[in-house]
Amino acid sequence: MKLRDILSPFYVWKRTFQKPYTVRKPIEEHHAADHYRGFHTNDIDKCIGCGSCSRICMNKSIDMVPVEKKDTTTSDSGLRPRFDYGRCCWCGLCVDICPTGSLKMSNDYLWIETDPEQFRYTPGIDKKTWDDNPKGYKRDPGFKLLCYEQVKMPMHDPKEGVKSFIEMVKGYSAEQANKEADRCIECGICVATCPGHMDIPGYIKAVRENRIEDGLRIIYETNPMPAVCGRVCTHRCEFACALSRTGEPVAIRWLKRYIADQIETPEYAKILKSKATATGKKIAIIGSGPGGLSAAYYLALMGHAVTVYERSPHAGGMLRYGIPEYRLPYSQLDKDIQRIVDIGVEIKCNSEVGKNIPFDDLYKKNDVVFFSTGLSKPSSIRVEGEDHPRVIPGLSLLEDITRGITPELGRDVAVIGGGNVAIDAARSARRLGANVTIYYRRREEDMPADDEEIYEAKLDGVTIIPQAIPLAIEESDESSVILVWGEAEMVASEDGGRPKPILREGSRNTAMVNTIIAAIGQEADYSFLPQEIVDRLEFKWGSVVTDKFGRTADPKIFAGGDIANRVRDAISAIADGHQAARGIDTFLGNG
Repeated sequence: MKLRDILSPFYVWKRTFQKPYTVRKPIEEHHAADHYRGFHTNDIDKCIGCGSCSRICMNKSIDMVPVEKKDTTTSDSGLRPRFDYGRCCWCGLCVDICPTGSLKMSNDYLWIETDPEQFRYTPGIDKKTWDDNPKGYKRDPGFKLLCYEQVKMPMHDPKEGVKSFIEMVKGYSAEQANKEADRCIECGICVATCPGHMDIPGYIKAVRENRIEDGLRIIYETNPMPAVCGRVCTHRCEFACALSRTGEPVAIRWLKRYIADQIETPEYAKILKSKATATGKKIAIIGSGPGGLSAAYYLALMGHAVTVYERSPHAGGMLRYGIPEYRLPYSQLDKDIQRIVDIGVEIKCNSEVGKNIPFDDLYKKNDVVFFSTGLSKPSSIRVEGEDHPRVIPGLSLLEDITRGITPELGRDVAVIGGGNVAIDAARSARRLGANVTIYYRRREEDMPADDEEIYEAKLDGVTIIPQAIPLAIEESDESSVILVWGEAEMVASEDGGRPKPILREGSRNTAMVNTIIAAIGQEADYSFLPQEIVDRLEFKWGSVVTDKFGRTADPKIFAGGDIANRVRDAISAIADGHQAARGIDTFLGNG
């Protein structure tokens, strides 16, 4: 035995008074670095259940599960991420991808349980000691796995656009559309928000993969008017887009338009299947707006004989006679209508039911009558002098322009109202050379018109005076009229709704103009219905009451669109028409 072997045990004693390399109580005494990637936390109210974290997880350690504290809404899936720490590798990709920034990781990493099932939990729902730990890993604001900036839509210069009714929006190029489509994370929350429940992720993916014909097929499953909706849809789906929580939403409407723009009408028949066995059933549809045309399309696909009756010279309803061509060119509307005609739908224009065609005749000669006649009756502004000849309804102005009639508005025009009709009338008046001022009784942020329409109206040179209440319209001379208006104070509503405008005491202003355009809303006109039919149907707040399939109190009569749906936009009318087609098909014994 060597001397070193004898002495080596004694060398250990020199370590006795040195600091140990290990700790006796690691849970109590050892802490991770401030930005360590420990167990997950989730702001349950900020999270919308988009599932991006689940899809990016390479280890499949995240499942999206329903939770009691969250219900499914149009902007929330109602699901939340559930983690399995038997699979998680703490890479942090789920945190990096989270579009709302709700998901984080605490710096806690020690967790002792005897039951392995405990290591599967839903952050934010299953309470943990680290829920309020401010330390840990979160996405750096300057780091982005997703693109939060929308590809801007090319538009004509407003200074040039205001000189004519040329379409302002130019449309995406293939490169722009592909880049914008690549932003979609395919969460599908937009589908629930869309009244038509279109497969939005499906057709956006088709754009991304340059499968344009497949994209058109996907759109037509729920919407037979892509050229129209690609231009004038209210695109509520974009407000629900997950990316809108921290950036700009995917331009869903413009991508729909891109698909429609790539394919000419003659190609539609080759791409879209439309063969159906004739059922021998006849359906009359009153009104060729989006609701009537949508119902006609899907009913024809089901094999029914469909005839649409339109009182105007051309089909389209309010799409043609209520929306200016700088927003919706007639050629694009005609493109969608032509497809509907090509599958066998007959459209009879200059055929006004209730006048040259008795409603009773349609009722007796058809198996079902569906009406979607919209809101064609202008609402009264309820002030003295509104019957002055220099006061015209906004809808009348828009219809005259569509019919090729150029109204004499004069140099100065006042528009009363804040909805899309008011904005369309104002911008149209600007294109006719007038100086235009909009008077709206609430705040600008309360205007029901689309935000982009308000913004573009300002670019066109339209002036907006908010909190302006019309008081009277007074005579001036042969070429002008006086608008009397007062300033409003916004008073909080007792029911928690939006503030109410209350006239300030003694407030009185005047504006001398050549024309006043009244556009505060529209009402339904039921004059085409015989009194015995009106007595048979049920009405509420001016709308005809229907079930979810558009069926009225008379089992043979269905209705949809603005006349029955208080949402009142094109896509809602299209969805109503599609749903009514299903209801009618079932009523006829084919569902």
